[in-house]
Amino acid sequence: MKKAVVTLGLLLAPLAFSSTVSASSVEQTKGSFVDKFRQLDEALPTPNVYRSAAGEPGEKYWQQEVNYEIDAELDEKQRRLTASQTIEYKNNSPHTLKYLWLQLDQNIFKSDSIAERTATFKGSALQGRPDAKPAKLSLGQLRRQQFMHDNELGFTIANVKDESGDELKVTVVDTLMRIDLNEPLKPGKDVEFSMDFAFNIVEEDAVGARSGYEHFEEDGNDIFLLAQWFPRLAAYTDYEAWTNKAFLGSGEFTLEFGDYDVELTVPADHIVSATGQLDNASSVLTRTQRNRLKDAENAKRPVFIVTEEEALENEKQGTDKTKTWHFKAENVRDFAWASSRKFMWDAKGYQQGGDEQPLVMAMSFFPKEGGDLWKKYSTESVVHTMEVYSRFSFDYPYPVAQSVNGPVGGMEYPMITFNGPRTELQDDGTRTYSQAEKRFLIGVVIHEVGHIYFPMIVNSDERQWTWMDEGLNSFLDGVAGREWDHTIPWGVEPRDIVAYMKSENQVPVMTQSDSVLRLGPNAYTKPAAALNILREVVLGRELFDFAFKEYAQRWKYKRPTPADFFRTMEEASGVDLDWFWRGWFYTTDHVDIALDKVYKLQLDTKNPDIDFSRLRDIEADKPMPLFVERNKAEGKKLWVDENPDVTDFYDTNDRFTVTNKERNAYNKFLKGLKPWERQVFDRAIEDDKNYYVLEFSNVGGLVMPILLELTFADGSKEMQHIPAEIWRRNHKHVQKLIITDKEKEVVSVSVDPRWETADVDVENNHYPRQIIPSRIEVYKRKKSTAKVRRDIMQDIKTELKKDDEKDDAKEQN
Repeated sequence: MKKAVVTLGLLLAPLAFSSTVSASSVEQTKGSFVDKFRQLDEALPTPNVYRSAAGEPGEKYWQQEVNYEIDAELDEKQRRLTASQTIEYKNNSPHTLKYLWLQLDQNIFKSDSIAERTATFKGSALQGRPDAKPAKLSLGQLRRQQFMHDNELGFTIANVKDESGDELKVTVVDTLMRIDLNEPLKPGKDVEFSMDFAFNIVEEDAVGARSGYEHFEEDGNDIFLLAQWFPRLAAYTDYEAWTNKAFLGSGEFTLEFGDYDVELTVPADHIVSATGQLDNASSVLTRTQRNRLKDAENAKRPVFIVTEEEALENEKQGTDKTKTWHFKAENVRDFAWASSRKFMWDAKGYQQGGDEQPLVMAMSFFPKEGGDLWKKYSTESVVHTMEVYSRFSFDYPYPVAQSVNGPVGGMEYPMITFNGPRTELQDDGTRTYSQAEKRFLIGVVIHEVGHIYFPMIVNSDERQWTWMDEGLNSFLDGVAGREWDHTIPWGVEPRDIVAYMKSENQVPVMTQSDSVLRLGPNAYTKPAAALNILREVVLGRELFDFAFKEYAQRWKYKRPTPADFFRTMEEASGVDLDWFWRGWFYTTDHVDIALDKVYKLQLDTKNPDIDFSRLRDIEADKPMPLFVERNKAEGKKLWVDENPDVTDFYDTNDRFTVTNKERNAYNKFLKGLKPWERQVFDRAIEDDKNYYVLEFSNVGGLVMPILLELTFADGSKEMQHIPAEIWRRNHKHVQKLIITDKEKEVVSVSVDPRWETADVDVENNHYPRQIIPSRIEVYKRKKSTAKVRRDIMQDIKTELKKDDEKDDAKEQN
């Protein structure tokens, strides 16, 4: 749930951070020509020893490593987390570091955070007079404001010390903290330090966050989703050094890989789901639960480890006792967890084979509110995701993949995802769900589990480039979703981005995450649709799939930039794609290719006895002038008809009469042809093919292939694919000659008939033009709601209803 190409190594280039392709060193200073196929080398960072021109890690590529040992305790009643952690930081860079930067993401909830101080008013439009229609402020906004006011939020941090026990100086800057090292950390060395921390957990439903607790009034219990819950090292990279941009909400998290050893102390009746593998199952699970887990490894359908009945019994209990769950995770970039006594828990083994991780346990944790929706589809969706994504990238490398139901609509972390859809409890005790909730669950599980691949393994910089994880992942979840059930609208087809593409309220895809105007279409749908088009229209599946898998495998457990993706896709596919990246990712151009005219041409034979006769027929086919038609209708006679005795040569010979002068010229023309020219000419005359010239306009500015459907008089159809390079010398207007056999007469032409290129105006895609189908609806004018229009004389007689009377009225209705 989550950008600008940046420079590599120590080189800084302003173009690298631009959201559009900035002024080029090569300029067109005369005329109006625009080179839509200019290479991107002016915008992309210069290749170096860290990142090659092929888009793969260079011979001296490096990244840091951070290992964590954390002991945390959840205070359920106070909804507070306290913890201590020891961090080992390994400096694999070629630079000496005097300080380290950590992310303090919980500080985004502090009243003086940049995010809070720059929040804008999101109510309805304000009016200039107090007696005008009032602006609107939602109850949800008021609830958030009140919660933030009533609770002390953000991290409390203490005892920051090095491994010798000496204090380390810290400086907190909004959602970041700088730790000044007592000794500089040289290349190849490591440092260890520790700290204590605590924070009050936010109520997710009140605040709107990526984690938090959810309270259930009916049974008095909570679900806790803990993420961004510990001070984490910011990434230090070859292209930006410290990625220490404040967390403002949209731009997610740029982190380092490492190993985690985490102990979580929670109420004894809680069930915990977390990143990593449970290391002390015998201490926290019953023998029955452990046996069920074993049975689940080879089960056809998910097996309940904690059944619904057991979860309902847990809900009734409550205890002052605690249990400590111990998890270990290797080579992950983050750690998240969930805890609740409400959880039922099911699991199913995904037997993927291979040497790295032959068995993956797909698991789901959800309360009774999840109902049959979660029982049927959550864990199965987890398995389906791994089956599809592994085909496009690499085998899933971790021992578990989990889906947890809670207040967060959709969020991802290594090995664990938070997903929101629920069922509705009906009066008869059953739980039902809408078709939309079913689609939402399947879709969000696929999407969030997909994020474990991108960016939890292919570790793109989410704080900069939202599209690199959301766009790529939305493309793949669209593949997985349509392989689940293609009748569900997955929102990644080119047609799904048309309205956004032609809107004014947008920025280029290559815009930093927090500056994107409309995050959903910009970071999710547009890049997903672009990759769909790249796969199905531009490259074809074989070339695309090979190149995409090459990208995934090159950057597994590494940190790619947009340049690495662009270069890999081009280098591995063998196709120049700079025009594609430039148009779709660096501009706000849209696709609108208009078919303006179609000319049908007939080859002149040069033989006057044939061509002059054709010209006579053309003249005869012209419409009769209205003047002539009306004169005939009125019975008016021509002078020449009334005086037939006055004639001359031109009464029997018109301007199309052939003379020997024209025949001699024709024979001279034939004699002047070389043998091969005569052969070509004679064959063309004999074939007598149809010649059509199609005239196109690029109205939207985004160059794209032209997909043509030709319909012939005999009812047959033919598709033609014209590559985007047809626009290379004129990006506004082009003409294309199409030749067909004599018997294949074209009667109509359509551009992009299957809506494969996100063309925003399909009405100008047809020749001849088509009548546009639409709808009209009859409506009744609404009665005025102005206060002066009320019948207060009558309304004043209304009796005030009691609360129970209101309830009775509802029941009767």
